Amino acid sequence: MLGTFQQSHLRIEVSAPASTLRHSLTKPSEFQKWLFPQRFSYGLPENLQVGDTFTSWMGPIAIQHTVEQIHPYSLRFLLSGGVDGFHEWCWGEGWVQSRLEGISLLPLNLGQTFSLLRLRQFLTTKSN
Repeated sequence: MLGTFQQSHLRIEVSAPASTLRHSLTKPSEFQKWLFPQRFSYGLPENLQVGDTFTSWMGPIAIQHTVEQIHPYSLRFLLSGGVDGFHEWCWGEGWVQSRLEGISLLPLNLGQTFSLLRLRQFLTTKSN
């Protein structure tokens, strides 16, 4: 894999209960709404399960996600393709945290920051 090893850990406050965060992170029909401009492969399940695999695209760059773990307050993907590494989400009442590590040519911290801000905006709009 070409690129550099990058790691980023971000945590933000959000005005949403843990159940809404879980719903927004584990239901493809929901996360496709706030993860724009990413595109996703067709045929995603209604709810993610351990072992599910799907592809997302950032422009021409494909990233394969495999669900490694799902717990009541966390989710972990193994990543390959445009990013070789993992992406872990943790959440609770009023907060969400993203941990991303991998080798990539993409600026992972920038994309991660943008995703968290989009999630916050989505949850704010949804609650109004």
